[in-house]
Amino acid sequence: MGSADDGNSSYGQKAFKRSKSHFADRVTADGRDGWPVEAGRYRLVVSRACPWASRAVISRRLLGLEGTLCMAIADPIQDDRSWRFTLDPDDRDPVLGIRYLSEAYDKRESDYPGGVSVPALVDVPSGKLVTNDYQQLTLDLATEWTALHRRGAPDLYPRALRDEIDTVMAEVYEDVNNGVYRTGFATGQEEYEEACAGVFRRLDLLTSRLARQRYLVGDTLTEADIRLFTTLVRFDAVYHGHFKCNRWKLAENEVLWAYVRDLYQTPGFGDTVDFDHIKRHYYQVHTGINPTGIVPLGPDLAGWLTPHHRAELGGRPFGDGTPPEPPPPQEQVPAQGRP
Repeated sequence: MGSADDGNSSYGQKAFKRSKSHFADRVTADGRDGWPVEAGRYRLVVSRACPWASRAVISRRLLGLEGTLCMAIADPIQDDRSWRFTLDPDDRDPVLGIRYLSEAYDKRESDYPGGVSVPALVDVPSGKLVTNDYQQLTLDLATEWTALHRRGAPDLYPRALRDEIDTVMAEVYEDVNNGVYRTGFATGQEEYEEACAGVFRRLDLLTSRLARQRYLVGDTLTEADIRLFTTLVRFDAVYHGHFKCNRWKLAENEVLWAYVRDLYQTPGFGDTVDFDHIKRHYYQVHTGINPTGIVPLGPDLAGWLTPHHRAELGGRPFGDGTPPEPPPPQEQVPAQGRP
């Protein structure tokens, strides 16, 4: 997410089409693409504002990779030169030594299509981008990085359920993950109405599914839940108003509101969410659809910590595993970003 190649003012001014990930190398256990899994070699560059990057942040936490895969957090307010490291001293990433993520892209290839997006995995020794393939990255963290997983790490992509997980994730991606963007960046009424209807049609189907089971697939957390969560957690804060996905608020849907609160209160999910970063990014960066840059005061975040009663449906969040440890101090969400 977050390509800035056309300028922030272009959002909502032309038909929306999500760029495919141009850099699709994989970091694997056998190193078949030239990038072997190796502790300390790579840096994960993310924005806490971005739902695509947040998938990787959550997966890294759940799998216990904090000590072996270091993470850089970009400023939620990007400019036309791409994601920037203005949250760090001297406005530079302390590990890569760069001011803009685009510098790692440029070291890999010049005049690349698709712009600069997060999440991005960067090779620390060379400073080169390895991959910006947000769809494959988290699957590889779950399946290729197993030698570095913490003791008790959950199986987020269990082999026996992969066909069902893939089907659910594809539907969620088309109608929900990407559907909110097609709605928010629509340039005409018909285009908007079609995309918005698709979002809520899928949310209605997910409501029926989750009314009878705690998690999307099986009785434990999987990659499918991570991918739905990162959109739902942003829904009332930005998609309902900013993207005009306003048939109803998530908090008005008893099932989905309880489901997302259940995940939010699960270690590894809510402790990665920064509502301050989320709101400031969407409302201040997308000047094409919010030219004033005004950031709304609401919604009230207090409800995120209220009881959800989802455990009554059964299910074991981490299967035979255990919850992750609390995040290290340098990665904890500041107080202004939490309920």
